[in-house]
Amino acid sequence: MNVKYLKLIVILSGQLLTIMDIFIINVSIPSIQRDLHASNGEMQLMIASYLIGFASFLITGGRLGDLYGRKKIFMMGLLFFMMSSIVCGISSGAVLLVISRFIQGISAAFMSPQVLSMIQVLFVGHEERTKAMSWYGITIGAGTVLGQFLGGYFSSVTVMQESWRLIFLINIPVCILAIFFSQKILNESKTSTEKNTFDFFGVMLLAAGLFCFTYALTMSEHQGVQVKSIIMTLISILILIFFQKNQRMRLKKGRSYLIDFNLFSYKNFNLGILAVSFFFIMLDSYFYILSLFFQDGLHIGSMDAGEIIVFQGLGFILASLFSTKLILRYGKTFLVTGLGLIIAVLLLQIFLFDTETSFFMLCLLLFFHGLGVGSIIPSLANIALSELPQTLAGNASGVYNTFQQTAAIIGIIVIGSIFYYFLGTKPSEQQYRNAFSTALAVNIICLFAVLISIVKVPEYIFPKRR
Repeated sequence: MNVKYLKLIVILSGQLLTIMDIFIINVSIPSIQRDLHASNGEMQLMIASYLIGFASFLITGGRLGDLYGRKKIFMMGLLFFMMSSIVCGISSGAVLLVISRFIQGISAAFMSPQVLSMIQVLFVGHEERTKAMSWYGITIGAGTVLGQFLGGYFSSVTVMQESWRLIFLINIPVCILAIFFSQKILNESKTSTEKNTFDFFGVMLLAAGLFCFTYALTMSEHQGVQVKSIIMTLISILILIFFQKNQRMRLKKGRSYLIDFNLFSYKNFNLGILAVSFFFIMLDSYFYILSLFFQDGLHIGSMDAGEIIVFQGLGFILASLFSTKLILRYGKTFLVTGLGLIIAVLLLQIFLFDTETSFFMLCLLLFFHGLGVGSIIPSLANIALSELPQTLAGNASGVYNTFQQTAAIIGIIVIGSIFYYFLGTKPSEQQYRNAFSTALAVNIICLFAVLISIVKVPEYIFPKRR
């Protein structure tokens, strides 16, 4: 096997862990809530805390990789991810699990930007980079499948009491292997030759601004819109405005910085950011409400729900395998077709998903949903990072992932709130269907925003091979 692809497998292990732990808790929600006696608000905070930590430090992680070496920061992220997973697995209460999930998210934020950055450095040509990005997409699909399936499986096994703890402890052997092989075969890479010190003040500003914003959103969902959440949102906006001015000033004076705002002068980067934001508002909120609808609305057990959702991941992986050739042959038309497929599937789910729906139909529609998602995700990063110089690779990867994960939080909170609003306090089966259908309608609107963004991407970004 080409040594490049051996290195790709190693770095994608970090992406696998990152994605798997976003989704692995979803199907386990009822089991964790029962055993820890957690409230609905605490359960949503367990999901959101990982994403809050992740989103708050992604740009920092990307910048650290630029300055101090991507291999070094990647391995550090793996180590802390393993340690925080152990704490998650032995947590005795909801509060400790929320805190350890937050630290786990920060650890993932150190790993994830290095993955895209190292792909940019390892695979220079358009065709080989497109192939590498398809494997990146396959990894996201595999993480989604494993997350949903293992979450359901470990919540159902009877080998131990509170078997859901295994969803976190399974990370330990994966991290150990990834650390070992990272040390053995990965080369160190940096793009920055700056002698300036790291911008710790910028880190504090950005992390504070993103934390206040995402925390305010989370609190608004399960406590309602209160004065406290409004104040925190305003504070976050002021902090982020000050951060932006501070970064431009530091860049102008040649001092160390966290974000190079020249990134936003690239049209394709902006279109990619817009597309990935609306796409992940749709995607993460969809998985969140789907798990609740299956188990509480359709009364499907956690193991069966995990098995059904596996078909979504299988479709995702299959589409990612073939997307390279299809993108190279059909270009933007293939992406538009993928978005059309997702929209069609969501419309069918609105009309067909109820207690009478057969197991086969549930699996089939989830499979086609996965086909559509797998057709789109690998190309979103390609669009955003196309034409960027390697010196901006780490910075761009951090910013891209930050928008992606912040969008995921917004999706879970905002569309989750819409779902709960239409559900009511004592929901019937029909109210579950109404809530699910309304949430999917909002998801479809988000997909049209993605469609507009992709249509505006220049054709030359997708050079066709006959």
